[in-house]
Amino acid sequence: MNWLTAAPRRVLALISVACVAMLAFGMYLQHVVGLEPCPMCIVQRYALIGVAIFTGLASARGQKGWWISWAVLALVMAGFGAFVAARQSWLQWYPPEIATCGRDLYGMIENYPISRSIPMIFRGSGDCTAIDWTFLGGSIANWSFVCFVGFGLVLLSLLVRVARRPALPSEPARMAVVSATTASRTRARARLATRCRIAHLVHVVMAPHARR
Repeated sequence: MNWLTAAPRRVLALISVACVAMLAFGMYLQHVVGLEPCPMCIVQRYALIGVAIFTGLASARGQKGWWISWAVLALVMAGFGAFVAARQSWLQWYPPEIATCGRDLYGMIENYPISRSIPMIFRGSGDCTAIDWTFLGGSIANWSFVCFVGFGLVLLSLLVRVARRPALPSEPARMAVVSATTASRTRARARLATRCRIAHLVHVVMAPHARR
C-alpha cells in the first residue's frame, strides 16, 4: 500500500477518471440500452460527479493542504453516494407494497434547476425498486454501492496514511539545513587546514634541532 502515499495525486486522478467512466456507462445504459434512471439513481449521479470533481481538483496541485481538503470533500460525497446506493439496494431486496421513492430528497431531485437545464443526465422517472440490469448477480445499485465504498476506503486510507506520516520540511527549511550543513563542513575543513599548517611549521622549526 505504499503506492498510496508515494503518489497520492496519481491515485486521486485515477479515482476521478473512474467516476467519469461510471457516468459514461450510466449514459450508455440510459440512452443506448434504454434503461430509465430513477430519482435515487440521479442522486447517485450527483454524488459521483462530486467525487469526480473533488478528486480531480485534489490531483491538480501537489500542496498537501490543497489536496487533503478536496480529498475530504470527495470522501464525504463517496459516503453520501454509498448511503443512497445502500438505501436503493434495500428497497430492491425488500420492495414496499407501494413502489415509490417517496416525496423526500430523492423525489425532490426532479425540481432541481440543474435537472431542468441538463435533462439528459439529471432527469429520470424510473422505479427505484426495479432491477432492470444485473452483472454477476448484482444490480446497478449494488455495484454503485461497491464502487462508492471502494472510493471511500481508498480516500480514507490515503488520508490516514498521510496524517500518520511525519511531515517533510518545507523548501526554505530544507535549504536552511543544507546551508547550515555546508557551513559546518567548511568550518571543519578550515580547522583541519589550520592544524596542518601549524603542524608543518612546527616540523620546519624543530627539524634543525633534531639534526643537531
